[in-house]
Amino acid sequence: MTRLVQLPNVLLACVLLVFCCGSLQAKTLPEVRVGVVTRVVDGDTLWVRSDNVLLKVRVTGIDAPEICQSWGVESREALKRRALGQPVTVTYQRFDDYGRLLGRVDLGNEDLGRWMVSQGHAWSYAYRNYPGAYAAEQRSAMDLRLGLFAQAAPEVPRQFRKRHGSCFP
Repeated sequence: MTRLVQLPNVLLACVLLVFCCGSLQAKTLPEVRVGVVTRVVDGDTLWVRSDNVLLKVRVTGIDAPEICQSWGVESREALKRRALGQPVTVTYQRFDDYGRLLGRVDLGNEDLGRWMVSQGHAWSYAYRNYPGAYAAEQRSAMDLRLGLFAQAAPEVPRQFRKRHGSCFP
């Protein structure tokens, strides 16, 4: 009789262990922070004050020219004109290697990453065979020769960094 009583307890412990371990491996849900843009570092990095905390945010889905690269200053100024002092919503899941939040930044109902690419101020962040979230916006900006795509041979920031390293403002 004692053996029958212990078996359900052991079984219950095993089931709980499976659920606990499974939840540790589950992907975390995105977090959302609302704040005001206090500084624009470059065309894809900005600072947001949220609940009296300053958050350095890397806009996901785009790759803006380095500040010392052709169109780098123009890219930063475009984002600054659009977002500085404005309330934004940042949706993120993780941090990058530089301690920045990697997140989508929305100004009202507008995705700032999508806007930057559609205006020719940044590239859609492509990797491997994936053209990036904003590939259609990039094609359109290229066809219209907007912003950096009006240049004779605009260089993808990743290639620029590979040849010259990154430059910090």
